[in-house]
Amino acid sequence: MAAEEENKINVLVIGSGGREHAILWSLKKSPLLSELYVLPGSDAMKDLATQIDTNINNSINVIKACKDRDIKLVVIGPEEYIINGLGDVLKEEGIYVFAPSKAAAKLESSKSFTKELCKQYGIPTAEYGYFVNINEAKQFVDKMKKPVVVKADGLTSGKGAIVCKTIEEAYAAIDLILVQKKFGIAGESIIIEEFLEGEEVSFFTFVDETNFVILGSAQDYKTVNENNEGVNTGGMGAYSPVSVVTEEVRHQIIKQVIYPTIHAMKEIGRPFTGILFAGLMITKTGPKLLEYNVRFGDPETQAILPRLESDLLEFIWLTAKGELGTEQIQFNKDATVCVVVASKGYPDEYQKNSIIRGLDKIEKLPDILVFHAGTKLDINNNWISNGGRVLNIVARGKNIEEARYKAYAALDMLDWPEGFFRYDIAKRS
Repeated sequence: MAAEEENKINVLVIGSGGREHAILWSLKKSPLLSELYVLPGSDAMKDLATQIDTNINNSINVIKACKDRDIKLVVIGPEEYIINGLGDVLKEEGIYVFAPSKAAAKLESSKSFTKELCKQYGIPTAEYGYFVNINEAKQFVDKMKKPVVVKADGLTSGKGAIVCKTIEEAYAAIDLILVQKKFGIAGESIIIEEFLEGEEVSFFTFVDETNFVILGSAQDYKTVNENNEGVNTGGMGAYSPVSVVTEEVRHQIIKQVIYPTIHAMKEIGRPFTGILFAGLMITKTGPKLLEYNVRFGDPETQAILPRLESDLLEFIWLTAKGELGTEQIQFNKDATVCVVVASKGYPDEYQKNSIIRGLDKIEKLPDILVFHAGTKLDINNNWISNGGRVLNIVARGKNIEEARYKAYAALDMLDWPEGFFRYDIAKRS
């Protein structure tokens, strides 16, 4: 693709987390880029992009900000803005958007919608039931006679799935969501599905309604504690590539899951554009879909993007314009491991504003990247915590083992008693 001055574009990234920090870092390298903006952004992103000071929840303000700066393309990071239809209003104003429509985003906003789509189009998934009634839900658990996963139907920032090994645990999960309203409106209905054995994989695909290009895969670690114990979080770490995704498995995923989904969404009048994030379980009988997300994964993006040889902006721009071709994404030979550092207490209550020391030393290490997920600068220019998930330490190596060693060696230099991280990221790789 030509990168003459007149073909360069101004780009806005929506978001302020580690995922968006990684996206900005990757976009900044593109010869297609003219000016890079971020909204709302964070202190850590100021070296990469110009922060826009406007109310992100007011679409009129966002449109004006884009037009004032001749922004041609908007990349939306967090799912809530996609699901609330920000992309739709920007597209109506002639601005290219890398994100699906509100209608297509139902793949993420409603697990029951996705399950019904799977049933209708023969996409492999776990056996399941959909419930609003507590007694009916518990009767279904009794009939299953095996471990289940109880999920809130709506959006819960990745925290709404509860693995239940016993009937008692399943009853408790049903009560937690339907009676105690743990997830509010997102838990007014639930999905109960069989617990699948296998390797969980996050699989990412660029889609422009009809054509698609595979971005790649990562494995993330959802639970707060080691050995996949404790409650689910937004993600405590990830690594890429994933050895279980062989050429054969990749082909199965595309043929049995990705292609039928793209076809189905077009056929039902909800054509999909953007990044399709399939959460899959690779079982003994092949891949099965656990859920769809309609945006880049967090923290998977932080693990995948440092492996890119191709120009991320080129593929995002082609996707947004509906012009994806046959060119495939190229990767370098690196393996990557991303470890999330979170505030103690996350994903429940946690304290903010504690000083984080040692980042200046970590950032100077070879093969280490630091993406900020929830930090800000205090009046003395100290980095302080400003969220649940606070930092992403990403290491590159010639294989997963080397990258893992480098990541944890870097974490040894972090001085932040109020934070914690898992010690087993990529251990099973």
